[in-house]
Amino acid sequence: MRGLAKILEEKYEEFNHIDFIEADPISIPHLLTKKQDVEIMAFWTSMLAWGQRKTIINKARLLLDLMDGAPHDFMLNHAETDLKPFLDFKHRTFNATDTLYFIAFFRDYYSKHVSLETAFSEHLSDEDEHVGKALAGFHERFFSLEDAPQRTRKHVATPIRKSTCKRINMFLRWMVRKDNSGVDFGLWNAISTNQLLCPLDVHVDRVGRRLGLITRKQTDWQTVLELTSNLKKYDANDPVKYDFSLFGMGILEKAKR
Repeated sequence: MRGLAKILEEKYEEFNHIDFIEADPISIPHLLTKKQDVEIMAFWTSMLAWGQRKTIINKARLLLDLMDGAPHDFMLNHAETDLKPFLDFKHRTFNATDTLYFIAFFRDYYSKHVSLETAFSEHLSDEDEHVGKALAGFHERFFSLEDAPQRTRKHVATPIRKSTCKRINMFLRWMVRKDNSGVDFGLWNAISTNQLLCPLDVHVDRVGRRLGLITRKQTDWQTVLELTSNLKKYDANDPVKYDFSLFGMGILEKAKR
């Protein structure tokens, strides 16, 4: 265990660095300073985060440009005619229908609330071991608007469907974690770092299994809980910091192959 603890800590220090930002989708919300702008683009970018990282960054940057670099102001003040350019937006299976619904949700939500944090934290208590209830509650809130497209539901995961919820757990890591590295934003305070769950992508899954942090055969919601529980043995207050370690090692291994 001591050997693994040393590896995890060393790799965390290596990859939790400002240089990490440039080639990662988190670079998009880092272009912004207003809290609501960061929230909107962090959420949207994380929801698009599958496929090549360069493509994800380019697509998210296109969205930001379509909103004139001011997402929060756009959500609250756009006219119907301002939506026309978004009809051509597409990223893999994310299309114009999904894009317009995301805008509709943000417009409705930010007309009533100051921060997106509430949409998650209102479903969570200090006694909850992890953010599972927050993810499920947010999913219901996100699709509560009239005529919410059924097809768009596949783009916002929920543990109710046994999904790993990789992208939304990554978003929460960005918003909640606080340290001095300058990578994660740490803008939210109502969710504790010890309630976060590790984003489980193919790289993290592969390395986690190799290191014995995952024993479950399937890769699903229970796998995320198992991984995070094992990471808490090495840092009970901030287990998700080791996402940097596992993801970084996975990327290096892929590059070597």
